[in-house]
Amino acid sequence: MRGGFVRRMALFFVAGAILWIFAATFLFWTLATALGSPDLPGAIARGAALLLVLFLIAFTGRALRRLTAPIGDVIDAVGRVADGDLSAQVRERGPREARALARAFNAMTSRLRASEDQRRRLLADVSHELRTPLSVVQGNLEALVDGVHPADEEHLRAILDETKVLSRLVEDLRTLSLAESGALALHREPTDLGALAKETIASFEPQAEQAGIALDAAAQAGLPLANTDPVRAREILANLVANALRYTPRGGRVRVDASAEDGKVALVVSDTGAGIPPDALGRIFDRFYKSAESRGAGLGLAIAKQLVEAHGGTIAATSVVGRGTQIRFTLPVEE
Repeated sequence: MRGGFVRRMALFFVAGAILWIFAATFLFWTLATALGSPDLPGAIARGAALLLVLFLIAFTGRALRRLTAPIGDVIDAVGRVADGDLSAQVRERGPREARALARAFNAMTSRLRASEDQRRRLLADVSHELRTPLSVVQGNLEALVDGVHPADEEHLRAILDETKVLSRLVEDLRTLSLAESGALALHREPTDLGALAKETIASFEPQAEQAGIALDAAAQAGLPLANTDPVRAREILANLVANALRYTPRGGRVRVDASAEDGKVALVVSDTGAGIPPDALGRIFDRFYKSAESRGAGLGLAIAKQLVEAHGGTIAATSVVGRGTQIRFTLPVEE
């Protein structure tokens, strides 16, 4: 496209230069002939030819202006972007190459604006999430310093618990940032996801037993090995199981099923919780999105989605209000 545009510009400039040279020569010849010859019809014909040449010159100038004006629009818009105006857009006009350039520029500024909006939202969300544990730590420490609370195990443990919340939040943000930027290093190896699912379920059994929730995991016979980072795969499952337990009432069930399909291993985490309303289902993988009753930071499902996609897999959720939710994700099979 760039080569075609350059060739067209060069052709216009060469044609214009030749036309101007020809016009100047013809004008000089016509005037000289008209002044030295009494041939009036011939002079009129030469004058008409001169007018035609002038018309061609004007047409060439208009074509050049039509070609260069869109480039000028882009140059002006680039200056506005450099000054911080990310809303700058260019009207699509002119030749095909110029219209393509305008479309590409408009798409670029739209992405820049979306990234800037996302950055601002992220800063606001992170500030909000960090404020609560920091306020608790600060308040408890001030109470200890002022002698309001004794420096006993109970009050020190409360501070320690909040520092763990801060540490987990910072680590989650780091993982999410690396995954979104494509800089997350995956240490892939052949992994039995059926066994990994059972191990993950076993780690949640004390929590599930205390909450009165049944946990179960099942794997299809002959399940192929997955080409995945086992640590990250376990993190995906842990986030999904923890989320399912959070929204499943006492007496409910959380189940993980592993099966092979279409050259991938599919894992489904299902629960018998309250379900997710349709208007919220499409946002559950958004960063910091959470329900009003959630006590988490709203990063677990966003991290799970980014880790799945970093492996080249897919993740999706289905839910029926009052009956429960299923989250299904796939990971590639070892070749």
